[in-house]
Amino acid sequence: MNKIAFLFAGQGSQYAGMGKDLYENVTEVKEFFDTAETVRPGTLDQMFSGTEEELKRTENTQPCLFLADIASAIALVNSGVEPDAIAGFSLGEVVAMGMSGTLAKDDAFRLVCKRGKLMQAAADAQKGSMIAVMRMDKSELESLCDEFGVYPVNYNCPGQIVVSGEEDRIEKLKEVLSEKGVRFVALAVGGPFHTPYMKEASLGLQEEIGNENLYSINDPKTPVYANMTAKPYPDDKEGIIDTISNQISNSVKWEETLNNMAAAGIDTFIECGPGKTLSGFVKRTVPGANIYNVSDIDSLNKVVEELKK
Repeated sequence: MNKIAFLFAGQGSQYAGMGKDLYENVTEVKEFFDTAETVRPGTLDQMFSGTEEELKRTENTQPCLFLADIASAIALVNSGVEPDAIAGFSLGEVVAMGMSGTLAKDDAFRLVCKRGKLMQAAADAQKGSMIAVMRMDKSELESLCDEFGVYPVNYNCPGQIVVSGEEDRIEKLKEVLSEKGVRFVALAVGGPFHTPYMKEASLGLQEEIGNENLYSINDPKTPVYANMTAKPYPDDKEGIIDTISNQISNSVKWEETLNNMAAAGIDTFIECGPGKTLSGFVKRTVPGANIYNVSDIDSLNKVVEELKK
């Protein structure tokens, strides 16, 4: 029998119209979206018809993408597909907290709204950008990052590392990479995320989730693999708060996370939400894995049927 992991994407995979099909066809998704709309009015309009520039702003991206990601997971569970493990890339980790029961789903949504605002404020205070660097020796890239004062932040899969930092420093790094013939791709994000520039956002999130009047924190019902450690979340409240808060200003160990999941027996990975970026990372990291994507009704039905076989 397959051991299944749900994976939730982070910023960069958003697009106008995401989640709409599931909202219109799955009762449980509609009910949760409508609840979220009361928490943050205007979110559904941004999701379904927002401009590219509007959706790129972190304070908008995060709540919208949260809903698009969790919609697929809610629909899967509603169809009888349960995960044995969960992981989310950056903001996707907050979705994972909601799906694992670490936080109630509506609390997780409130938290991601706060997270987006805190990270937007940090990004406004320090203009920055991120690039994905392809097929460069890890040690050589890390040395270049030290030289230019930028940070290797997302270890996505073999042959791909994301670098984050001040915009002018990233531009200088890009010139050197071009001279070396190294391919890189600019990411559709709005700040130097997962760097020390996000420290104030980390502290703000720690204060937010630590407010016992606002959030009730529970032991995960399903193991959640943390970006910062590539291991399952701790089972104590302080450890959970530290893990999700410090994630903002630390690297995402995604390749290691996928390897650890595979070592724990996970052989089937379902990317929940828009895009297929995480599926590509799985393909390059875990040879022979079963990989699926769910983002709408058609893909949901296809995956459910495949898993029944």
